[in-house]
Amino acid sequence: MDAFIYDHVRTPRGRGRPNGALHEVPPVELASQVLRALRDRNQLDTTQLDEVVLGIVSPVGEQGCDLARTTVLNAGYSHTVPGIQLNRFCSSGLDAVNYAAAQVMSGQAQLIIAGGVESMSRVPMSADGGAWYSDPQLVYQNHMVPQGIGADLIATLHGFTRNDVDQYALMSQARAAQAWQEKRFSNSVIPVVDDLGMVLLERDEHMRTEVTLEGLNALAPAFVTMTEAGGFGAVVRQRYPQVLDVNHVHTAGNSSGIVDGSGGVIIGSAAFGERMNLKPRARIRAFASVGSEPTIQLTGPEMASRKALSLAGMQASDIDLYELNEAFASVVLLYMERLNIAAERINVNGGAIAMGHPLGATGAMILGTLLDELERGGKSTGLVTLCVGLGMGTATIIERV
Repeated sequence: MDAFIYDHVRTPRGRGRPNGALHEVPPVELASQVLRALRDRNQLDTTQLDEVVLGIVSPVGEQGCDLARTTVLNAGYSHTVPGIQLNRFCSSGLDAVNYAAAQVMSGQAQLIIAGGVESMSRVPMSADGGAWYSDPQLVYQNHMVPQGIGADLIATLHGFTRNDVDQYALMSQARAAQAWQEKRFSNSVIPVVDDLGMVLLERDEHMRTEVTLEGLNALAPAFVTMTEAGGFGAVVRQRYPQVLDVNHVHTAGNSSGIVDGSGGVIIGSAAFGERMNLKPRARIRAFASVGSEPTIQLTGPEMASRKALSLAGMQASDIDLYELNEAFASVVLLYMERLNIAAERINVNGGAIAMGHPLGATGAMILGTLLDELERGGKSTGLVTLCVGLGMGTATIIERV
């Protein structure tokens, strides 16, 4: 049985700081506004909904206690709808979609809303703790370092210069600015409102449209101190003894931004669409997740993509457009090099460097961005993928119908 995408929406991304436009909105309300929009614009009878699945990367405090079920009730959905939250770090929103697709493909569900939410201004990254942060034996045995050092290590091992990553970051900003100027997101981004219905944010807040290459070049590298003074340089050399010095090229300007946001996707069977008089927009052809080397942590997208392509019986050249989360610029540059992807086929509307990365929501958001762009350009197939903490990757292939 096929799983189809019927619709998707997302919020704008607000700066993940106390002075960000979405800081006053609790994560349950942020996700609820997405659910209400999907219900209202598709005239969904929520008693027919089998599940709501939300990716959440820091599932503690306001984002804990099964926020998916809490959101179902807060959004005014039928109390018969269950909810589940899941966490595979940065790919959580995409994994939620894949979980939903698997349920539909197996015949165990007919209609699921999948997506994610992260309020990084209210629940800081790593607030949930865990052995990754607290168990030195685990870190020692696996030669684990912070992800930013892994990004710099990619640049070191594969010869990407500071100018390379800054040029990519500049392109991301320019593409995002053009996408907003041309209203490419207008059908999918819903404004976030307060309790009185007043609009708090209707456009991605993290963007820096005035940025220049000279300005990017002037930013200080972000991960020097933790590499040297923090002792992680020695950890790197245990895994990669050929690396005498890490080339520190990543800054706040060529890495993903910390933001708040939520996104959701309607996944259903053909029978559901016919019954509800809804037209499917795309079919999910294949999806895959992999583990990757845990020191760098960020090389999983290539392997996950190759695995998904194999499951779909496709080659990388068969994909019209790619979306790879811009966790760090070197991640995208390496992916393009390994899969021989031209710049005009990947992240054509900018990415997380420009617009930000609301951890649990990003996967669902960029899946929607990919679908919209396939429709806008009259193209057929797309692949969305993300690198994941602790060395993993997830990828999904969609095809317009």
